[in-house]
Amino acid sequence: MKELILVKYAPEIFLKGLNRGKFEKKLRDNICKKLENIKVEFIHDSGRYFIKTDEIEESVKRISKVFGILEVCVVKEVSIDLDEIKAVSLDKIKKCEGKTFKVKTNRANKNFEMNSMEVSRTVGGYILANYEKDLNVDVKNPDILINIEIRNNYAYIWSNSDITEGAAGLPYGMNGSTMLMLSGGIDSPVAGYLMARRGVEVSCVYYHSHPYTSERAKDKVKDLAKILSTYTERINLYIVPFTDIQMSIIKNCREDELTIIMRRFMMRVACKLAEKYNIDSVTTGESIGQVASQTMDGLIVSDNCADRPAFRPLIAMDKTDIMDISRKIGTYETSILPYEDCCTIFVPKHPKTNPKLEPIIKQEENLDIDELVNVAIDNMEIVTY
Repeated sequence: MKELILVKYAPEIFLKGLNRGKFEKKLRDNICKKLENIKVEFIHDSGRYFIKTDEIEESVKRISKVFGILEVCVVKEVSIDLDEIKAVSLDKIKKCEGKTFKVKTNRANKNFEMNSMEVSRTVGGYILANYEKDLNVDVKNPDILINIEIRNNYAYIWSNSDITEGAAGLPYGMNGSTMLMLSGGIDSPVAGYLMARRGVEVSCVYYHSHPYTSERAKDKVKDLAKILSTYTERINLYIVPFTDIQMSIIKNCREDELTIIMRRFMMRVACKLAEKYNIDSVTTGESIGQVASQTMDGLIVSDNCADRPAFRPLIAMDKTDIMDISRKIGTYETSILPYEDCCTIFVPKHPKTNPKLEPIIKQEENLDIDELVNVAIDNMEIVTY
C-alpha cells in the first residue's frame, strides 16, 4: 500500500476538444518545472495525473500553485480488493474529525464486481459496523467524505482532509503574454495573478521616482513580483526611472491634468517595453471609478496612446473583493506596507476626472515624448525571479 499524489485538472481543460492534448502537455510541463529538484514519477491515467515521490508535503505545496489544477489529493493506492478497500477506508475515517460521513465511489474499471453505488453502500456499512465512536451517514453535507476511485490496476482512497485546493484556471503560458504595470498597491498584483490564472505569461514594469520614492518602495515591489513568481515559471521586473518624466510634466503641463498625462506616459512606456520584448498586451490594476484617473473618460484618454490591447481584469470589482484575493494569494501584507509609489506623489489637489483627448494632446505638445520614454527605458533596471 503506497501513498501518492493525485492531481485533478480544472474542468475547463476537458472542454478543449482537439486542443486538449496541448493543454495537458503544458500542464504537465508546468508541474515538472515546479518539481524540478524533486525526484518524481508521473502516471497519466484517463484525465488524472498520479505522482509518486518521497517528498509528498513539499510537492503538494508547489503543485497547488500551478494554474490549471483543481485539486491536489494525497491518496492511498491499494489493490482492487474489496476487503482491503474497506479496511483502508475505515482507517481513513479514524484519522478524521467529525460525526457524519459519506462514501463516494468512482468506478472507472467497469469490470469490477460492484457498481459505484454498491461499493459506497458496502464500504459505508462496514465503517458503521466497525467504527467505535458515534457516527452517522449524511449524504448531503457530511463532516467526512471518503473518496474511492477504482481504476484498471489499483484503487485509490482519500478523505476530504487529504485535499488541497488548486489554483484552477488554465495552464500558464497557453494564452499569450502581458506587461503588467506593477505598483506597490493592492490592486496590480491581483490583476497580474488573474491574468496568469488565465494562462497569460506575465512580465512587470515598475515606475520608480527616485529620490521622491525610496529604495524601500522599490524593494516592496520586488517582493510583490517575487510572490507572483511562485505562481508562474518566472517573472521579469523592469524598473523604469520615472522622475524626469514627472518633473517634465509638472513643468510644462496644467496641474489638474498631471495625473492623466502621467498615466499616458506609463502606458507608452509599458507598450514600448512590450514591443521590445515581443509581449502581446499590457495589463493594469485599474477599477472603474476607484480614483480620479480611473473614470471612464480617464481610461479612454489613457488607452488612446496604447498600441496593443490594454487589459483591466479588476475593472468591475469592488475593493473588498480585490483585497480578499490579495490575502488569498499572499500579496496583501506586502502591499499595505506604508512605502509610497510614484502614483502617490505630485498628486494635484483637484485632478481632472473627465479629461478630454484633444486638450490633453495639446498639453503634451510641450513635451518631447519620444525622448523622455526612450531615456527612461535605456536607464531601467531588470530583475528576474
